[in-house]
Amino acid sequence: MEENTDPAYSHNVIEFVAVANEFCKYAEHASRLKGDELLRILQRILPLLYIKASLLPQLNPYFEDGNEKFVTESDWMIVHDTLRKKFGTADDYLEVFDDKTNDTDGPVLSTISENMSDIYQDIKDFLLLYQTGTAEVMNDAIWECRLNFESFWGQKLVNAMRAIHKFIYSGEEIGKIDDDIKDEGENRDTSDWFITRRQKDLKSNGE
Repeated sequence: MEENTDPAYSHNVIEFVAVANEFCKYAEHASRLKGDELLRILQRILPLLYIKASLLPQLNPYFEDGNEKFVTESDWMIVHDTLRKKFGTADDYLEVFDDKTNDTDGPVLSTISENMSDIYQDIKDFLLLYQTGTAEVMNDAIWECRLNFESFWGQKLVNAMRAIHKFIYSGEEIGKIDDDIKDEGENRDTSDWFITRRQKDLKSNGE
């Protein structure tokens, strides 16, 4: 039997797809789990996701217009708000390895829920493109996912891991946060959100 040499079906890609599917499954069904349980699941999935993403093959894109996007801002908000409620008082942490610190005197406040939602957005788009079975689309999905891992969400994953590790071994219990996420979202500056930046990048590339 002739072996498939297409990079899209390589061992490293197949393993990444498997871990990515697990991550998205838990992100989408977070409402069924307790916050501390979800954090412990992420403690195990995120290192695998990082390793498998780092092993994705380096490919060249076929298309110049960029890949189709499926995850909307509304989808992002649903995942984010669910995770924020589940993580409660474990969600916020001080980030010292964030690009925003270049313009500030010290660390900035970040959240695990926002980092996970950003990662979910990119990985879910990748999975939906990969599942088309079209060679060129799959190739470009892998290419973009690796690029975004290197430039965007790989660092977010590492940052969130530090916060998750600290909380799990602190012995603390998750406390509820005020049920004002909707109001917070309406008043929040979204100019630096991952999904907003990606949309701006696509628009600038198309001009």
